[in-house]
Amino acid sequence: MRILCPICGMRDLREFHCHSEDVLDMRPQGAADHAAWHDYLHLRENPAGVIGDLWHHQAGCGAWLRIVRNNISHEIISVSLAKDGGKNEA
Repeated sequence: MRILCPICGMRDLREFHCHSEDVLDMRPQGAADHAAWHDYLHLRENPAGVIGDLWHHQAGCGAWLRIVRNNISHEIISVSLAKDGGKNEA
């Protein structure tokens, strides 16, 4: 699979690392119990179809990207710089 980075152009998937946006918001705060940490570390929704993820171009320009893709067909629907709030689609 290839990803169109708004800065570097078309690049191979191996240059990127995928991070789920939702996971950052779900991180347990303060003195969370073991059950809260278990849920955070091991349980995911994993919906089938069109999803939005936060990706890091770690072996390239270092930009953070918002990628909307279909995780069934592997089609990439849009790519934008996360710093722009997802406004500049490639």
